[in-house]
Amino acid sequence: MGNSQYTALARFYDALNSGVDYPGWASSIAAVLAGYGVPGGSIVLDLACGSGAMTVELAKLGYDMIGCDISGDMLDVARSRPLPDGRSVLWIEQDMRSFELYGTVGAVVCCLDSLNYLTKKADLEKCFSLCHNYLDPGGVFIFDVNTPRKFRTVYADRDYIMEEDGVFCGWSNDWNEKTKICRFYLTFFSENADGSWSRADETQTERCWEMRTITELLKKTGFELIAVGSTPDMDEITPETERWHFAARCLK
Repeated sequence: MGNSQYTALARFYDALNSGVDYPGWASSIAAVLAGYGVPGGSIVLDLACGSGAMTVELAKLGYDMIGCDISGDMLDVARSRPLPDGRSVLWIEQDMRSFELYGTVGAVVCCLDSLNYLTKKADLEKCFSLCHNYLDPGGVFIFDVNTPRKFRTVYADRDYIMEEDGVFCGWSNDWNEKTKICRFYLTFFSENADGSWSRADETQTERCWEMRTITELLKKTGFELIAVGSTPDMDEITPETERWHFAARCLK
């Protein structure tokens, strides 16, 4: 199993997300979980875990972590991350539309707009259903998505240049208002040890999901929506919010 769509991105993902406060975000997730009855030390699935940065931060907080991603290249990066003494992570290469676990978990987290990569409503429903299936009764599902505002004003049809040490990325967007699909055309240049540069190209695709669709599918798949916010701390949503954060409880 695997997905070549993330082959080039895997090498540069951490550099391009260097501004993300993973420890702070993980602490916010832990606070939400505690507030809704999921104790520290619970088994937590990090779905579409990517390079494993969030997975490892949650492991540092004492959770028994499973990291699941479709990309073997991303998981290679994840497996190379150091873990605190006495902690381990079960890394599994599976699709979030069809993943299988050996048992249930206390919580599922899915961060950094991973669910926007599901471009069909049926696939989003499959993912929600599987999360419900593998959650303990009363377990909590925490996830986030990019908002319509972000697609229309930040992504839109804009072009961006991003640069970190040894990495240069050209990013061109193609937003379709009718289909609610945005394609990201990425070109990476990375510096080699001998001073030369290598190029890699990749295309990513995200779907803009409306609030109504998400809430309807959560209810349909057996969840109770318990919080929606503009930040991992569930602060109030405003018209300028670019990422919705959700917490839902598994009803069984």
